[in-house]
Amino acid sequence: MEMDRYEIKESDNRANGSAPEQEPERQYYYMALVKELVQKQEKELGRPLTFCVTTFGCQMNAKDSEKLAGVLLSCGYQEKEDEEADLVLYNTCTVRENADNKVYGRLGYLGSYKKKHPHMLIGLCGCMMQEEPVVEKIKQSYSFVDFIFGTHNIYKFAEILYKRLITEKRVIDVVKEADKIVEELPSSRKYSFKSGVNIMFGCNNFCSYCIVPYVRGRERSRNPKDIIREIEKLAADGVKEIMLLGQNVNSYGKNLEDPMTFADLLREVNKVEGIQRIRFMTSHPKDLSDDLIQAMAECDKVCHHLHLPLQSGSSRLLKDMNRHYDKEQYLALVEKIKKAIPDISLTTDIIVGYPGETEEDFLDTLDVVEKVGYDSAYTFIYSKRSGTPAAKREDQIPEDVVHDRFDRLLKTVQTLGAKKAEQLTGQRLPVLVESLNDHEEGLVTGRLANNSVVHFAADPSVIGQIVDVTLKECKGFYYLGEM
Repeated sequence: MEMDRYEIKESDNRANGSAPEQEPERQYYYMALVKELVQKQEKELGRPLTFCVTTFGCQMNAKDSEKLAGVLLSCGYQEKEDEEADLVLYNTCTVRENADNKVYGRLGYLGSYKKKHPHMLIGLCGCMMQEEPVVEKIKQSYSFVDFIFGTHNIYKFAEILYKRLITEKRVIDVVKEADKIVEELPSSRKYSFKSGVNIMFGCNNFCSYCIVPYVRGRERSRNPKDIIREIEKLAADGVKEIMLLGQNVNSYGKNLEDPMTFADLLREVNKVEGIQRIRFMTSHPKDLSDDLIQAMAECDKVCHHLHLPLQSGSSRLLKDMNRHYDKEQYLALVEKIKKAIPDISLTTDIIVGYPGETEEDFLDTLDVVEKVGYDSAYTFIYSKRSGTPAAKREDQIPEDVVHDRFDRLLKTVQTLGAKKAEQLTGQRLPVLVESLNDHEEGLVTGRLANNSVVHFAADPSVIGQIVDVTLKECKGFYYLGEM
């Protein structure tokens, strides 16, 4: 992992003094104190202390995990890829029930492992921890968990960890609302050549099926100067591609003292020297302005790829979902985008089996899929989330009906996506090389500007570079190429 260059100053290591009130100085103070405790324990054990941060969920969670890893590295821990570590931290997601179940399943394993390694620390953070019933369940059924915190006070991780180490008692620190955005904390990037950049936090949309506004809070936009400063530092550190992150980036800037649109932010980011590719997600269709479409068309570094969640093609269901657009408006928006950016790659999210969904509603969804011609789609079976309006509905769809529709949708998406992908075969296009190929020696794996995956033979030294590759063969949703 690439470590952003933030150091703990010796002056902050004031073991007998009082902690600073201001952030991030307060957290650097606690990092220094934790580092002393880590060094002491390392001497007793005769080896380095290790940690493993496991991420569940979206790109926002992945970015948060980089910050958590950065704090632990600053505290003197060494990173491990597996969970047989001295400190294991799960950064949780609660968008779907399956994500919750994965965490509970892994905790069962960790509980058994900890019995043999009693000095081990286990922590939980993220969206699941913002739900009171979840925290109560952890307290009652998983007593071996050492510390719990949520999404709003992730910046306090060092302070929470210090409290657990000093008191040797479980620490639960979950707050209902975010009070601040803390800049300049350590971060350990997964890749040296690309990075996510948070531009805002929270969501104001309250879609009827979605738990995110309840666990991530209301929209809060970062100061544009802080965003640009972070991107300039990343560029100076060799980062070529950035992903601007927010639950709804299209509504960026509305709560700033000096309001700024996302389109204008995009234009400013496009000026940063060294950055070669700019991506962003997620875009809500209701807030996608003509000016943003124009900015995408005119900014040469912005990838011609747009993730535009549909959720359903039924105007009736979209109204019930509180999405603030209908089928016709969505299709009109897509036409506008395609006219301004003819080579645009469109991807989407679609929910199958939303309460009350009829066969006619589902056919409307298929109709939109066929008319838009998405490059790919993330298709989900509706997952009931306690506390959301949709969860209270009595007209839940039978499981066999949902699975039949899901299979039909998936087949349509894959067929149309493969046809669209085939059109690029034979073209020579730039690819950002990201890693060695997982399955075949001698191959590397990268991504086109439209986010499609390409595998091709090359020396590992090209990882992190943008190289021209001829797409020799289309395999549906990926290509085999030749450099």
